[in-house]
Amino acid sequence: MKKLLLMLFVLLLAACGESPTGRKQLALLPDSQLAAMGAQTFADLKRSQPIETDPRINRYVRCVALAVLGALPPAERHGWEVVVFRNPAPNAFALPGGKIGITTGMLKVAATPAQLAAVIGHEIGHVLARHGNERLTQELAVQGGLKLIQLLGEHEDGAHHEALLQALGIGAEFGLLRPFSRVHEREADTIGLELMAAAGFDPRQSLDLWRNMARFGGSQPPEFLSTHPSHESRFEELQAQLDQALRLYQQAQAEGRRPRCE
Repeated sequence: MKKLLLMLFVLLLAACGESPTGRKQLALLPDSQLAAMGAQTFADLKRSQPIETDPRINRYVRCVALAVLGALPPAERHGWEVVVFRNPAPNAFALPGGKIGITTGMLKVAATPAQLAAVIGHEIGHVLARHGNERLTQELAVQGGLKLIQLLGEHEDGAHHEALLQALGIGAEFGLLRPFSRVHEREADTIGLELMAAAGFDPRQSLDLWRNMARFGGSQPPEFLSTHPSHESRFEELQAQLDQALRLYQQAQAEGRRPRCE
């Protein structure tokens, strides 16, 4: 028991860190293990879900994704895989290990390249901020330290990718998402807004995207009953960050970053 407690204490010390926005966070799982789990999960989705084969759609989505990824630091830009799934439900996700999934249904909600860039930037923000690791750490902590130790001791063979699915907000059935916490969603909004602007996409269109989301989603429960921010608070917070994002956008435009994705 003492060894177990000591191991947990060492893990806690090693895992304390900050997210890209400076928020304190606890993420116990090794990033290499999360990346392996993400790769396994993505491979399973590609086997079980229909993939869009229209070359025009694939070129368009990859054009936007590559432009957003180009705003990352050089060491983080490469090795990402982008797949469009043929599914009418509007969904998007990014997994540790550099995996991005977009459904064809999302292209009806994100009606312009800049709006799609806002979606992709938001999802990449979840990965950059290690939200899946943080959430999985929280869930395992609730279930008990022994399960955490067991998971950390497993080989990186994808045996626990179902836990990653749940932690990253992807339910057992594709298209049924479990939302991140409101803190995570707000942080991903901030990171995504800066990424799209730095890539040369007009950040004002992020507001249009969430208006489209609101229309598509219909009525929404009050914020205190939901893990997602309410549409109203999301608009307010994005609006408050728009001046900074516009400066990044203008700088990107001046430096020649003008994505042409049609």
